[in-house]
Amino acid sequence: MTNKGWNLESSYADLPEFFYSKIILNKVYSPKLVILNNNLADSLGLDAKELKSDEGVSYLSGNSVPKGSVPIAQAYAGHQFGYFTMLGDGRAMLLGEQISSEGKRYDIQLKGSGRTPYSRGGDGKAALGPMLREYIISEAMFNLNIPTTRSLAVVITGEPVIREEILKGAILTRVASSHIRVGTFAYASNFGTVENVRQLADYTINRHYKEIAKEENRILSFLREVIKRQAALIAKWQLVGFIHGVMNTDNMAISGETIDYGPCAFMDAYNPDTVFSSIDTYGRYAYKNQPEIAVWNLSRFAETLLPLIHENKDEAITLAKDAVAEFYELYDNYWLFGMRSKLGIFNEETEDENLVDKLLSMMHINGEDYTNTFINLTFSRTGNSAMYGSTEFKDWHKKWQERLLRQEQSKEESIKLMRNSNPAVIPRNHRVEEALSAADEKGDYSVMERLLNILSKPFAHTPEQAEYAQLPPPSSCKYKTYCGT
Repeated sequence: MTNKGWNLESSYADLPEFFYSKIILNKVYSPKLVILNNNLADSLGLDAKELKSDEGVSYLSGNSVPKGSVPIAQAYAGHQFGYFTMLGDGRAMLLGEQISSEGKRYDIQLKGSGRTPYSRGGDGKAALGPMLREYIISEAMFNLNIPTTRSLAVVITGEPVIREEILKGAILTRVASSHIRVGTFAYASNFGTVENVRQLADYTINRHYKEIAKEENRILSFLREVIKRQAALIAKWQLVGFIHGVMNTDNMAISGETIDYGPCAFMDAYNPDTVFSSIDTYGRYAYKNQPEIAVWNLSRFAETLLPLIHENKDEAITLAKDAVAEFYELYDNYWLFGMRSKLGIFNEETEDENLVDKLLSMMHINGEDYTNTFINLTFSRTGNSAMYGSTEFKDWHKKWQERLLRQEQSKEESIKLMRNSNPAVIPRNHRVEEALSAADEKGDYSVMERLLNILSKPFAHTPEQAEYAQLPPPSSCKYKTYCGT
C-alpha cells in the first residue's frame, strides 16, 4: 500500500475505550467509485488520482484502511423527538483524522460501512439514494457559506440493501471537524462518570476551542462558545430556508457544523410551519421551531456539564441557565444582521425587524417562494402574483426604499450586498429528486454532476442558474423526505 496523501492520526482513539469500540472491517463484494469531490480531496492533501485507483477505492469502501488508521465506531446517546436513548455509530466507521497541509484536523468517516456494536439489530448498511442526497445537500450548504460536514466520495458496494424494497448499497465518505455531538456528552454523563465528562470536555476544548483553555471557568466558557456557534448556525439555516428535519441531540455537533443530512430539504413557498420529514408528524422540527429546538438541545448539553461548571449544584444551574438564555439575543442578532444584508441594509434602525416581519408575513399569506422573492427584490423584478400588485406590498416597498436612503452606502453598494447575500439557486427538492432518480435507477450521474456544478457558486447569478431557480410543477402530493436507512 502506497498510502499516498494520507496523513492520519487517531487522537479520539486515545480517549478511554468507554467512548468508542474498535471495528473489524466489513468488506464489501465489488466496490465502485461513483463520485469523488476533487476539490475537497485537494484541500485535505489527498491525491484524487490515487483515490480513484483500486487501492483508493478499497479505502473508501472500508475493505482496507490507510496507515495510521484505527477504525472505530463512536459511542453516543441522544434525545430522539425528546426521548432519551442509547445510540452510537450503528453504520459508520471513523477511519481517523486527516491532518491537512495547513495542519488542520478533519475526521474521515465511512457511512454505511456495516454493522458495529451499536447497530441495535440493523445491518449497518446504507442505500445509494440517501448517500447521494447527503453529498448534494452538504456540498450545497458549504457553498452557501454555512458550516457543515462535507462529502468526499460515494462508493457503490455491489451488494443489495434490503428495506421495503431491494436497493443499491453505498458508502459515503464524510469529512467533519469532528463527530462529537451533544449526544456524546449525554452518553458520558448518563453512562459514565464525571471524570468521563471531564475527559471528553478537555479533548473537545483542545480540538475546537483552544482559545478558552486557560480561562478561569473554561467549562462555562466552553458552554457559551458552543451556544454562540449554534446560534450563528441556526440563523444561517433560517436565512436560506433550510430545514434539517431531525434535530435530535445526537444530530447537533459541538463544533457548530451541520451534521447528519437525513430528511432535510429547502423550503420553496415561505411557510413557517413547513415540515418535510415523514416521521415528524407533529411538526416538532418544523422550520419555525428550529431556534427553539436548538435551545432545548443546548439545555440538555448544559445539564451534562453541571458538575464541571461549579461544585455547588444550585450555582452551576444558575450559571448554565444564564448561558443558555444568551442564545435568544445571539440568534436574533445573527438573524437580523443576515436579513438586513438580504435587503441591502448596512446600518441598524429599531424598525428594521418590523420591516422584515412585514415582508415575511406578505410572503406567507400569498404563498411566495422564499428564495426567489429576495432575488426579485435584488434585481428590481416584480413577480406575476397578487402580492406584487397589492397596495400592501407597494407601501412596504416604499418604506424599504426610504430605509435604504437613510444610510451612507449607495444604491449600487446595496445591490452588491444583496447579490452576495441572496443565493440565485438552492438545491430545489424536485431537482434533487431528479438527480437521485437518474443516478439510482439509470446509473446516470450526469444530472447530479450538472446540479452540483450549478450549486457550486450560488451567488454567481449566471444565466445558466435561471433554469434551476424555477419552481416545480404544481402537485397534489406534499413533498416528503425520509431518514436515510
